Amino acid sequence: MERHQNPQSRRINWTVLACVLIVLLIAGAESLRWASRTRSDSTPSIPQAVSSSRIALTELSRSHIPMPNGVPSAHASALATLPGDRMLAFWWAGSRESGPDVKVYASRWHNGGWSAPWEVASRASLGKALGFGVRRIGNPVAWTDRDSRIHLYVVATGLGGWAASRVAHMVSTDHGASFQVRRMLPMSPLFNTSVLVRTNPVGMADGGWWLPLYFEIGIKYPMLMAFDAAGQPTWLGRIGERTTTLQPAIVPVSATEVRAWMRDASDEQRVQQATSRDGGSSWEDQPALDLPNHGTSLAVIRLTSGQYLMLHNHVEAGGSSRSTLRLSISHDSHAWRTVADIARGPAGDEFSYPTMQQVGDELHVTYTHQRQSIAHHRYRIALGEPI
Repeated sequence: MERHQNPQSRRINWTVLACVLIVLLIAGAESLRWASRTRSDSTPSIPQAVSSSRIALTELSRSHIPMPNGVPSAHASALATLPGDRMLAFWWAGSRESGPDVKVYASRWHNGGWSAPWEVASRASLGKALGFGVRRIGNPVAWTDRDSRIHLYVVATGLGGWAASRVAHMVSTDHGASFQVRRMLPMSPLFNTSVLVRTNPVGMADGGWWLPLYFEIGIKYPMLMAFDAAGQPTWLGRIGERTTTLQPAIVPVSATEVRAWMRDASDEQRVQQATSRDGGSSWEDQPALDLPNHGTSLAVIRLTSGQYLMLHNHVEAGGSSRSTLRLSISHDSHAWRTVADIARGPAGDEFSYPTMQQVGDELHVTYTHQRQSIAHHRYRIALGEPI
């Protein structure tokens, strides 16, 4: 007797086959992405240490960056320095994360205060410039190049969630008053998707910079993309071999050694780290630091005095993953000790997604405060005293 396969079974078989083909395409694209990597001869720009003395931080002020009227939620701030000890802050705000009304806003720091915010990017403005629909926007990251152009990188998605994200590259030639979309970053040979930004770029000696990124679909891993002085992408590298780390904070130690500290998405729940000893060409995973990390973003910078500062969420008994924001210091980028808890509350409070910039002899810190606003702390950096 002849047996016929019913239409529903055929549809299931075709669906399974399509899923297998998609997985194979993604795997092939990932193999191609890292099969023929090239890199420039550019080296990181290293701060000139003015003293090997210990430092003291004195808090000068704390405030909140003005929010747009009637916007209840804010997250993921970034800072960009400008000539004349000025800064710009960027963040997203709207009714909630992933909400259709989320926009990227900016505020200017000048003469000891923040300006009223203005809109920089929205779903509508990005979609119009790119020529296709944008469903949601997220984290911004900014870099000021040596010609004072501000490069703003904004996470944007079409269909799907953050795992389907791409990164829009925007540029301002008028100190942040307006931005033009330059490109969608070319990150993958297949779908060019599932790439996000979060942490500060790193300057190169030739005027270019590295942009830290991370991949997040199924597995998670950190990356960096290099740009030349004109803002053109030149090469792409993966940081380490782990598949459970993201949001790398990258800091040069010397002209050849670079260190990266990452958010942890594994069961280890510690700050993860990796080291490059050839100027970022290759990376070696290192044992985790003895600092808790329950899936939260962190920030690391190197001061002009030579020390390293890390802002990270500490987890203690009775607290939660983002209820304490701690500042730690290191003189060698290996051993860290606590300076202070700059924000602390009961379990369930949120002080998260920090960023830092040194401007002259001042340290500026911003972070998400209870998902309602962006907090700003300002410190005087003094040399010669114990911290």
